[in-house]
Amino acid sequence: MKKLTLKELNRVSVADFQSMEKSPVVLVLDNIRSALNVGSAFRTGDAFAVEKVMLCGITAQPPHREILKTAIGATASVSWEYHEDTLAAITQLKGQGYQLVAVEQAAGSKTLEDFSFLEENKYALIFGNEVTGVAQPVMDVVDHCIEIPQFGTKHSLNISVSIGVVLWEFIRNRKPAQ
Repeated sequence: MKKLTLKELNRVSVADFQSMEKSPVVLVLDNIRSALNVGSAFRTGDAFAVEKVMLCGITAQPPHREILKTAIGATASVSWEYHEDTLAAITQLKGQGYQLVAVEQAAGSKTLEDFSFLEENKYALIFGNEVTGVAQPVMDVVDHCIEIPQFGTKHSLNISVSIGVVLWEFIRNRKPAQ
């Protein structure tokens, strides 16, 4: 099996990416401590053509050396906004018709494979701080909470891994309303 060269991958230009139709999903980063994780969110957001990334609270913003290191250019292709207050940011998204979905371990959460991403809905996927998770005031107003099943001793995934897992499931399993 021959690996493809960068030229053979036929990547779209940044300008073409910015004008193409996006997946109806926004990534909301709630007080993320690691700028490397933020850069990974941009890179994964580019891979799955998300509408935008919302950076909230203490979350670092481009241009930041560590974001740029892991984003490898995705800060130029993926739209982003900074909001000091996560609750205000998601309230704005709710007003624009987004379903607010926290990715968190919580009472009443659904496992990722049991959650239905409906084709007619837009989603805001909220990922929380590496230590404390999604803030409780944010959890108090979300529409849904989903959890990635885990079977080891840690019951914790790095946020960049969580974003990749959830976005893949979103793209793979969007369903028409019943």
